[in-house]
Amino acid sequence: MPGYELMGREELAEIQDIFDHGAVLFRHGFDGLRQGRYKVKDFEAAMAAKLGTGHGLAVTSGTAALRVALAALGVGEGDEVITQAFTFVATVEAIIESRATPVCAEVDATLNLDPADLARRITPRTKAVIAVHMLGTPARLREIQAVCDQHGVALIEDTAWGLGGALDGRPLGTWGVAGTLSFDFAKTLTTGEGGMLVTNDAGVWARAAAWHDHGHENNPALPRWEDSRASSGFNFRMGELAGAVGLAQLRKLDAIVTAQRAHRDALWNAIHDLPGIQPRAVPDGAYETADALVFFVPDAAAARRCRAALLARGLATKILPEATSWHFAGAWTHMPELVRAHGGNLATAFPQSARWLGRAVSMPVGVTLAADAPARARLALTEALTEVRVDDVAPQLQAA
Repeated sequence: MPGYELMGREELAEIQDIFDHGAVLFRHGFDGLRQGRYKVKDFEAAMAAKLGTGHGLAVTSGTAALRVALAALGVGEGDEVITQAFTFVATVEAIIESRATPVCAEVDATLNLDPADLARRITPRTKAVIAVHMLGTPARLREIQAVCDQHGVALIEDTAWGLGGALDGRPLGTWGVAGTLSFDFAKTLTTGEGGMLVTNDAGVWARAAAWHDHGHENNPALPRWEDSRASSGFNFRMGELAGAVGLAQLRKLDAIVTAQRAHRDALWNAIHDLPGIQPRAVPDGAYETADALVFFVPDAAAARRCRAALLARGLATKILPEATSWHFAGAWTHMPELVRAHGGNLATAFPQSARWLGRAVSMPVGVTLAADAPARARLALTEALTEVRVDDVAPQLQAA
């Protein structure tokens, strides 16, 4: 959680620069008026350089980035796209809006896509796979990429929670043919709303750039009002104000992730030896963004007790266990396309994922952490996971 904690003078200065030099808020054109200020283009170039990709394309949201990526890959009616059962609804919404069939696979102990179940669900109609790095922990990209390569299927990374993370030293979002980023107000880097597609494939970028701009190819040989086009599209353009904020935020990314990792470690060190706590699995070679501290407890009742105890001591949980209805495909009966794809009954469609999620607790991690937060977390979870009254053990815990 994060970029919004550091919103300040740097972002304001980038916005002021727009108003001091023509006040053009549209990303294209008005070249004489804008005096060389192209904040969205600069943000795209800076992100591509940061991640080591050839191209970046800023859009209006992470959801839009997914939709644009699917359009650039030619995904449409008759195709299937596989993603994971634990994600935000937006991942499946983008598939549905592409007129493709959404298929969800199980998650494993990483709470990300289970490569073995992915392999079982691929069919001749599968056009793409969307792997999601939930709450900042990398998916098992080596195994997932191998499955996709075996079947000739495109891999897209939903990196909404993964910006600043890596696997084997390779930034998240750069493993697949395209990576998508989210900059909403609760993400590691924020522009309020916004997102980006990153890719090393020039063809994917060109199709995405046109599709997100009503089909405009922005042909330098033609004025915009006579621009060339090869397909229809939609309007998912990012505006200059968001681009300006993104530029300032991107310069803070490393500091944000470093702080979150330190605070996640401080919380974990305070609670890891409590009875019944099991860490979330993390792939070898992973560099997590530490958006949240996720762990497992014995059962769903214990998870609820943990949430209540943390809230009582002024702490919080995030998504797990309280918000799975927005993040677990087993609850999405409002999506008839998904229901049909899974035989009409989502309640029993993902038993493995349901078991992992039912036992999971997630604590949000920020750029700032109260000095006594680890001790309060230990007291709260001791209360939730043992028969001992916390009031009886508090002096000993505090002394320790």
